[in-house]
Amino acid sequence: MFPNRTTVEDIENAAALAEVQGRSLWASARARFMRNKAAVVSLIVLILVAAFALFGGFFAQWERDFVDFSLMGRNAHLGVPSFETGHYFGTDNSGRDLFARTVQGTGISLMVGIVGAMVAVLVGTLYGATAGYFGGRVDGIMMRIVDVLMSIPFMFVLILMLVIFGRSILMLFIGIGLISWLDMARIARGQTLTIKNKEFVEVAVATGVHPLRIILRHIIPNLLGIVVVYATLLVPNMIIFESFISFLGLGVQEPNTSLGALISEGAGTMQYGTLWQLLFPLFFFVLTIFAFFFVGDGLRDALDPKDR
Repeated sequence: MFPNRTTVEDIENAAALAEVQGRSLWASARARFMRNKAAVVSLIVLILVAAFALFGGFFAQWERDFVDFSLMGRNAHLGVPSFETGHYFGTDNSGRDLFARTVQGTGISLMVGIVGAMVAVLVGTLYGATAGYFGGRVDGIMMRIVDVLMSIPFMFVLILMLVIFGRSILMLFIGIGLISWLDMARIARGQTLTIKNKEFVEVAVATGVHPLRIILRHIIPNLLGIVVVYATLLVPNMIIFESFISFLGLGVQEPNTSLGALISEGAGTMQYGTLWQLLFPLFFFVLTIFAFFFVGDGLRDALDPKDR
């Protein structure tokens, strides 16, 4: 009866549509990310874990209590977690404060994961974007190199590098980062094949812009969405790799430690009833891994163009 009648619902829908259209890509992604409760809670957890690694050392006892822990089977009260003694997580089998060791291990594991992921993303993005942009024979040669490298067992190469060049945190950074860029190169190359046919790239080519400048100024900025998502999902993989290497005794060496090394030490002393040596490092390890995965899933959903 009233074909031109405007309802309240139509006005609300139009306002919502105008609001969405007025947002930038990153503002819209941020709004969708904030609606993901699991991702937001995981981000808060990661901030708390990072604060624990950065500032937990101010509340720890770094001196060693020289106690005969060979009697642990008959004196299980030795080294147990206690607020009275200041050993909040107890002590290890060498009399060292486990709280201080967990703070140090969490920091090193986070550092290895984040730096390793940054190296992998940087190398992989540049390599893949270059291969995808030039295409043809250059693309074929560069991607066949990636195929050959991917056929080599990753863990074998990393262990071999640590044995040949020495077991240190620097070698962990180089080994994990420079081997883990292969998947990122494939992803960046696939996205570049689509982006290089866009109008803004064709205009840059027509105006004589240098190919390297096109890759750095036009191609790579448009890969940031997928790069950020992959980086957040790559960090927990880096932490898992480092923890596995440290669990085998080839990673971080004394007096430094990591969560993997602490878990290995805790698993070796469980027979003495010192379960806290395993549970506290394992708790922070699992908490960090799950938080990174949930944040990565949230970013993937937020930056997915199909959901906009």
